[in-house]
Amino acid sequence: MGINAKVIVICNRKFSPIDYITAIKNKYIHCENIEFNKIIPDNNDVSLIMGRSQMSLAYIDFHNYTTTQQTALKKLFCSKIISVYSENHPEIYPKAVRFFSPDHITDLCDHEVYPNGIGEHFEKTIYFDIHRTIKNKIQFEHLFLGTNEKYYATIQEIIDQYPNHGILTYNEKYIDAKNNNVFAPVDDLLGMFETYVYTKNTFDPAPRIFQECRYFGKNIIYQRDKSIVDGGSVYWDRQLKQPDIEPIVEKIEDLA
Repeated sequence: MGINAKVIVICNRKFSPIDYITAIKNKYIHCENIEFNKIIPDNNDVSLIMGRSQMSLAYIDFHNYTTTQQTALKKLFCSKIISVYSENHPEIYPKAVRFFSPDHITDLCDHEVYPNGIGEHFEKTIYFDIHRTIKNKIQFEHLFLGTNEKYYATIQEIIDQYPNHGILTYNEKYIDAKNNNVFAPVDDLLGMFETYVYTKNTFDPAPRIFQECRYFGKNIIYQRDKSIVDGGSVYWDRQLKQPDIEPIVEKIEDLA
């Protein structure tokens, strides 16, 4: 689009820049314009956060960052922000805004997921043109996503029904060693399984794995309460499409 954009990564304390670079190169056909931890934005720069939680989580975890990372976060969030609406932290987000005190915030929102959200309509859509093709080396029939304690507890309730499984998770205290736990990060995850089993019973804003499974021809089992209305139910019905980033471009031009 001719916009001089950068991806800014403030590293989780458990991972180094090389971990992020490796993961990106394994998934995408190029790895460019990425900066880590130390960043000095121009006064006219705009920071795009693809969910309000990027600001609220930075606020919650601020004390766990290095001084250099804290400085970078303050600079990234102090000027002009394009914020994609989410309701993950309804009480924390306003506190994060007061803490970082940005000059201006403009909102985008997927109104199918958030009927009461604010901002111009915008849908998170994967740009598959830059994805590497997967290598199908099937290791198990069913994949589960258990990357936090709540997700994992839901899986535990039904895992006996799926003996040939893998659970994508982290090596944390909440895991059950009897299960086939697959610890993130994983190379070529989409090539490891045949069917993804969707079990999340907490609010899910935008399950990208639905889009990935459809694109790469993987099966999906919707193993959750179908009365839940969120990104899970919306993306279950939503078909693959090319990304429309015009709302982002328009907001950048408005903030110039």
